[in-house]
Amino acid sequence: MTDKKLLWIALAVFMLVFAGCRKSNRFSVDVTPADSVHIARVDLDLIAFDTLNADAELEKLFQKYPDFMPQYFSQMLELPATDRKLLADKLRSFLADTVFSKVNADVQAQFADVSDIEAELTNSFASLRHNFPELKLPGLYFFVSGFNRSVVITQAFVGIGTDMYLGSEYSRYSDISYQYMTYNMRRESIAVDVVSAILFSHFPSDVTSDRLLDNMLYRGKLLYVLSAVMPERKPHDIIGYTKFQWEWSRKYESEIWSSILDHNDLYSSDLMLIRKYLNDAPFTAPVSQDSPGRLGAWVGWQIVNAWMDKHGNVSLADLLKENNYQKMLDESGYQP
Repeated sequence: MTDKKLLWIALAVFMLVFAGCRKSNRFSVDVTPADSVHIARVDLDLIAFDTLNADAELEKLFQKYPDFMPQYFSQMLELPATDRKLLADKLRSFLADTVFSKVNADVQAQFADVSDIEAELTNSFASLRHNFPELKLPGLYFFVSGFNRSVVITQAFVGIGTDMYLGSEYSRYSDISYQYMTYNMRRESIAVDVVSAILFSHFPSDVTSDRLLDNMLYRGKLLYVLSAVMPERKPHDIIGYTKFQWEWSRKYESEIWSSILDHNDLYSSDLMLIRKYLNDAPFTAPVSQDSPGRLGAWVGWQIVNAWMDKHGNVSLADLLKENNYQKMLDESGYQP
């Protein structure tokens, strides 16, 4: 091989690498120490609760977490936050329960160190601040709920029930959840769930028509933003698919799209049909029993990807403002 050919190969490789880096860094930002995220460990404080001094311990919790504790009891556990005696009694019972004492011990062991989650959220929050300067990011709290809630979001905070993220194979989950849902009940899903909850909360549906198309692309926009502010995550992690489910969707992408079109589902306003395409389920019924659930959101994401590839100057904020979904489809040139 001549030196000239070697030079052209080297240049071609450089251009491919440069193009790949440029695309992956399109929405990247510099992270400073001021961006550091800290997770308040209510879960560990609850597990360490001194039941022999319950009244005093309870007041300490309310003083330490004044924003969170009233919501924890009233909204998550549906208990009157003002009835301290009742709350103390309930905490005693919860901590004495043999099932949850084992679960709580597993939480302590698996989540003793959450610095990896804080580091990932630090990067994602920095990106959110840069791309959405008006967005006021919430505080973060970990809690235990007795398998009651996994994610809670208010204007002030996002709460994560760590007892709901002990691993997809955790023995107790088969008693409280469907098997197809347990895959994402693992530590690796926490950071994605936090950022996803923030996006869905702060950017609620802008769909002006009840058509499947509009709902697909709204979900697709949020998945695109989620992937942009969490660039280190693989695509299947962003949507909560297993690697096999992602590869199946890729393999049959053309057939999935053809099925949606052939059944005239794309412009359907049938709410039951739309739920079958978008809601969590063991499979997407209108497509195939071999498919993963939520294929409508997955296809919507692919269409948004295609549209953004053709609109290189569109910011994430502008993407979320765009709600002419027919125009987006037409301009995307999506044709798998």
